[in-house]
Amino acid sequence: MPPRRRRPPRPGALTDLSPSRILAQILILQVAFYICAAVLIIFTALVAGRTVNLDLVLSWRSLRGDITVGWMLGLCWLLNSLICVIFLLLLIARSKLIPDFAITIHFLHLIVTSFYTRALPTNFFWWVLQIASAALMTSLGIWSCQWRELKPISFGGSSSTARQADSEEANGSHDGLGYPRGRGRGKGADGGGNYEMVGMSDSHRGI
Repeated sequence: MPPRRRRPPRPGALTDLSPSRILAQILILQVAFYICAAVLIIFTALVAGRTVNLDLVLSWRSLRGDITVGWMLGLCWLLNSLICVIFLLLLIARSKLIPDFAITIHFLHLIVTSFYTRALPTNFFWWVLQIASAALMTSLGIWSCQWRELKPISFGGSSSTARQADSEEANGSHDGLGYPRGRGRGKGADGGGNYEMVGMSDSHRGI
């Protein structure tokens, strides 16, 4: 019995799912997640006249629902999730992979926060914020990627042909009866001779 042939892999499958590429995408997304959050939090703290320190970004103890600073940081993190949707669209661009990367970003943030504070987060407000941020990033990321995937593709040949036809029609390439004029001298549209009507004198008209 001859050996069964293996089905050839889909073009680009090994490249899309390679571990090195996935790790590079996770690293880039995580760095962008912290950079955008740091910029937003530092700017907001300076405007509010607060002291800027690393606890505002990496400590879960600052995210409390009973103080103004906690709500300010919560809004910054939600705005950061909106910005990270752009990075998901540019780097991932596949709607079915968005939930995995969005959850991975917040899971790594949990690990970093726990190592920085040397304790697991116990604030209920922090957990609610992470769930809302992951849900927002996932839903908007899937929507944007699907919008990009379903966007119609315009081919250059057809569009240029249509523009050429429109320009010929606008320039009067058709006669008054709706038939196209000849493109060459002495030739009609079918390649035959092009005839012109000659004015008749009164004697030929029988007058």
